[in-house]
Amino acid sequence: MNDFSQSQHHFLLRTELNQTTMEAAENDSVVLETTEPSSSHGSDGDDHLRQSSDVLAKGLSSMLSSVISDFDFRAQQTLQSQNHLSSVIDRLTGELDQLLEDAPLPFIMQQAAKISSVRKRVSSLNLLLKSIQGRIDNIDRMLSIGPTHEKNNH
Repeated sequence: MNDFSQSQHHFLLRTELNQTTMEAAENDSVVLETTEPSSSHGSDGDDHLRQSSDVLAKGLSSMLSSVISDFDFRAQQTLQSQNHLSSVIDRLTGELDQLLEDAPLPFIMQQAAKISSVRKRVSSLNLLLKSIQGRIDNIDRMLSIGPTHEKNNH
């Protein structure tokens, strides 16, 4: 055997031994059969390699199966959580829409229109007051100039 296949063979033997140890822990009694690695590349070596590969495949399959089951469970929980979150958001959106519908928007708009109307009237009154003030100023000027001007003309 070359170094790679020999190390692979030792790895497989250790895997079988670990598998046997796990089975022993489960069954409390195990009959352990060990076979010595053969130096030839005959069918015994191929059978042993095939058995070792099967044991390794079953171990990996078992491990991956539990990991995948755990991920599936967590994915299912995440999906349920997302569905719950979505329903809560929908409920809150509905409540917000209801609040907006119930809000006295027409009342607010009426008050805003009244305020705008008052603003326009105040602005108009300001213009009128400025005009009146201008006339009063003109009358005042005429009165202050007028008697002197009239005396000079007579």
